[in-house]
Amino acid sequence: MADDTTPQDGPAEKPAPSDARADRKAARLERRLAQQIRDFAKSHGGSAEGQLAHIARGTARIALVGANGEWGNLVAPSMDVARKAAEKAGLTLHDDFDGELAAKVRTGPYEWSRMAGIQLGGPANPADN
Repeated sequence: MADDTTPQDGPAEKPAPSDARADRKAARLERRLAQQIRDFAKSHGGSAEGQLAHIARGTARIALVGANGEWGNLVAPSMDVARKAAEKAGLTLHDDFDGELAAKVRTGPYEWSRMAGIQLGGPANPADN
């Protein structure tokens, strides 16, 4: 008697050309973003931490904070691409941009001059400690 436990599925379906093209494009974007994250970390103290946030229409923000307190943002076309790029770069991710991560951010004169404090009569730039 023959063993009938082997599934008799037909050949696996090939992905549609547009799906394969989209996958290749996403992989290129992930590599490019991962390299940008590594470059940021290298130029800002050797390491970085970050947080992912949904922006709009599927896009995502990768907020970066370098070991020296400098910060920056990257934009990814989706949360999935952002997460994969962060993983490839070895970025330590935080759930929120508050508390421990926010305390590491160091702002400079430009940021202080653009904040609402100066518009409300506050100091233009705090004294450096």
